[in-house]
Amino acid sequence: MIPALTTTLWVPNTLEKSEKIWIDGKFVPWHEANVHVLTHTLHYGYGVFEGIRCYQTHDKKSAVFRLNEHVDRLFNSAVILGINIPFTREAIRAAILNVIRENKLVECYIRPIVFLGHNKMGLNPNGVDVRVAIAAWPWGAYLGDEGMNRGIRVKISSFARHHVNITMTRAKACGYYINSILAKAEAVQDGYDEAILLDTNGLVSEGSGENIFLLHRGRLRTPSLSCANLEGITRDAVIQICEHLNIPLADGFITRDELYIAEELFLTGTAAEITPVREIDNRTIGAGKKGPTTDLIQKTFFEAVRGEIPKFRHWLTEV
Repeated sequence: MIPALTTTLWVPNTLEKSEKIWIDGKFVPWHEANVHVLTHTLHYGYGVFEGIRCYQTHDKKSAVFRLNEHVDRLFNSAVILGINIPFTREAIRAAILNVIRENKLVECYIRPIVFLGHNKMGLNPNGVDVRVAIAAWPWGAYLGDEGMNRGIRVKISSFARHHVNITMTRAKACGYYINSILAKAEAVQDGYDEAILLDTNGLVSEGSGENIFLLHRGRLRTPSLSCANLEGITRDAVIQICEHLNIPLADGFITRDELYIAEELFLTGTAAEITPVREIDNRTIGAGKKGPTTDLIQKTFFEAVRGEIPKFRHWLTEV
């Protein structure tokens, strides 16, 4: 019997402002970080961005998690879309660290964005100014502390993930996230915490902003990157953690019904970190709570980002 719907939705807090934002090479006060109403990316979604976290380590220092990988993905996303970023990778890395220092943040979420300006309108992006902004602010668990500990409820979305040859899904592009917003809003309206999208072939792709892992018969699995899912940096961290812990792991094609019979299920992402799933489409996953394998991976992840595992210290860039 399918259990009755119970709602445990978590509503995110209002954005906690910091003091300054870096725009085009200089700092401006938070409330002055504005753009023109005719900004090209505002109208067409043509831009790229990243989400990065900075953690306080066990020795009370602040360190950015996988800074190089995030900056590389930002530039790769721009290459895919044909946008030339007017700063070097080294300059963007340095700016990210300076944003944290300037705002005196110990732990934070960091949002670099590359967008087109307002000197030209129309679908042809040639000649439009390319601008870059970097903001950082305190941000706790994206899906809530309860969700992190107890697990969240998710549903299979009625919206499919992008086709790989329509929007080139390796890019983390602004406009692509309309798809994610539709899926997320539908899930929340229907009483769930998060959505899982299938690709256009009906195979499991990803959450609205997270990658997916499931445990079945003692083996961990994650969807292949050919299923239109983003190549997540936290996803890659989990893969390395599984190697470290000798947990069998494989990527490949996963069908919707395989999610239903999983023993454990969890989502990964910069914002979501490692979030267990306890129900999907009103079907209880495993024991209906965070499973032991998920718990071990989650604990190892947080030990790594706190600098407690020497093997993974290279993931951290001290501020």
